[in-house]
Amino acid sequence: MTISPSQLPAHVSPDLVRDYPITYGGVTAENPFTTIIPGVHKLPEVFYALDAYPGFTPAWIVRRTEDLRKIYFDTEHFSNKDFAPFAKIIGETWSSLPVETDPPMHALYRAFVNPIFTPKAMTQLEGRIRGYAREYVEGFKTTGRCEFMADFAFEFPIKIFLELMGLPHELTPRFMAWEMDLLHNSDMGRLAQATRNVVDYLRGEIADREINPRDDLISYGVKATVDGRKLTNDELVGFAFNLFIGGLDTVSTNMGWQFRHLAEHPEDQRMLRTNPSMIPDAIEEMMRAYGAVTTFRTCIKETEIRGVKIMPGDKVAMSTAIAGRDPQEYDRPNEVVLTRKPHHVSFGYGPHLCVGMHLARREMRIAMEEILAGLPEFAIADGQTLQAHLGGIIQPVELPLVWKV
Repeated sequence: MTISPSQLPAHVSPDLVRDYPITYGGVTAENPFTTIIPGVHKLPEVFYALDAYPGFTPAWIVRRTEDLRKIYFDTEHFSNKDFAPFAKIIGETWSSLPVETDPPMHALYRAFVNPIFTPKAMTQLEGRIRGYAREYVEGFKTTGRCEFMADFAFEFPIKIFLELMGLPHELTPRFMAWEMDLLHNSDMGRLAQATRNVVDYLRGEIADREINPRDDLISYGVKATVDGRKLTNDELVGFAFNLFIGGLDTVSTNMGWQFRHLAEHPEDQRMLRTNPSMIPDAIEEMMRAYGAVTTFRTCIKETEIRGVKIMPGDKVAMSTAIAGRDPQEYDRPNEVVLTRKPHHVSFGYGPHLCVGMHLARREMRIAMEEILAGLPEFAIADGQTLQAHLGGIIQPVELPLVWKV
């Protein structure tokens, strides 16, 4: 790429500017984890991309897992504000809670959110989660095929999420359409409209719970206190919006990559069928190998990473996809070793470890247990070109699976 020095901030050296292949709204027929991501690791450890942040604006790409771990903890130099662009693009000032907040408020918000996602609380959902998984398997096992993303991965975790939020199942198609525009669209107009649709809907639900509280997460937020006071409307919107985004996409995405891997690697599929006790560790390894989410930090105080100057206002991409394939962090990073037990950052790290990870792990484990127990060995349907969304979430577009009946 040829860049005029006049087009760059004064602190950005032209020789650090690189094409970034994981742009928002992109779709690829390659498996990005076997081609695109390993290619990124041939680039400088810190480089500058002109179009990495939503809206095709610049961001620094930090590809070393070690450096990302440091940034997760470095609240002196980096802020979580504008972690994602949603509030900003519709001219509002709320922040997704607790992920887009900094100390000291972050600790207070985590203290109010943590009780609803403890391992004990999630254990109480085990029966319902397993029941939903079995219903889906029973629904398609005699057909010999399914389109895994549409027939299982999207709907299965959403049922749990909608139940927790107190939202109607029949609105799933509408929520999914909004989600696709929020997370897989490069058109900023459509992204803004989807954000407005979600925020307006959530504000209506919040207003309803203030009058008619129920036993759901929105009502929990309405009734909760932070630092001795009720949450403001903006805080409630940020809380509900964060749940909405997390509940509708990330588990679906991870399951899509996990089942694509098993379909393409029958030896791993057979190993887990024979040894189902290996499933939890196998999921952790696939979370590493197929980390899918990129979030962002904003520099608030001049600093350096690997000798590269980062200035206030600069965006820094926190890509779990790149981190999970770091050759300095993992031996044979591009191989999936089901017994590896990796220390990955796919759920975040440190104070920003994903608050919903206990639910996500439970959903992924139960899905794999029930599908491997309920279906014969499955594979990718013949003649299929598998595509993947790129951008903030690297997600399979479709996953057509077949098996003998």
